[in-house]
Amino acid sequence: MRSLINWSWRGLLPITAGLWLGIGTGFSEQGVDLIPRVPPDQLAEAKALHNPHSVTPDFVENGKALYEGKAFCSACHGVDGTGKEQDVRTSRVGTPSPRNFGDAAWQASRTDGELFWILKHGSHGTDMAPYLPLYLTEEEAWQIVTYIRSFGKS
Repeated sequence: MRSLINWSWRGLLPITAGLWLGIGTGFSEQGVDLIPRVPPDQLAEAKALHNPHSVTPDFVENGKALYEGKAFCSACHGVDGTGKEQDVRTSRVGTPSPRNFGDAAWQASRTDGELFWILKHGSHGTDMAPYLPLYLTEEEAWQIVTYIRSFGKS
């Protein structure tokens, strides 16, 4: 029996360490969760969505104003988009922390359509609620998506 216990702990140790370090679990180097939040049966449809609007400096600036104002994005993700500012609201216990929009791996792993889908439908298992059409128009959502992309540019 003792050898069975020793074997099981030896087998669990690498798995536990890997989960703790985020190795092979869908996390980027900065510990940002890269697993899609769009349900698998709707992921292809979300990825196929494209911004139908021309992206201009005014379009991005409107996205920033919405992000920091009407849409309350900065309340959770912070003005700097990292989700780690001191004035950022904390998530409920057991829910993931707000996304770090500045993480390059996360930016590369998401399409604009996925971001739009999350704004429209929310993100199950997180504090992210749906915003369309109750709070935002589709154009406003695309403006926010475009602004969120600016966090990934260094």
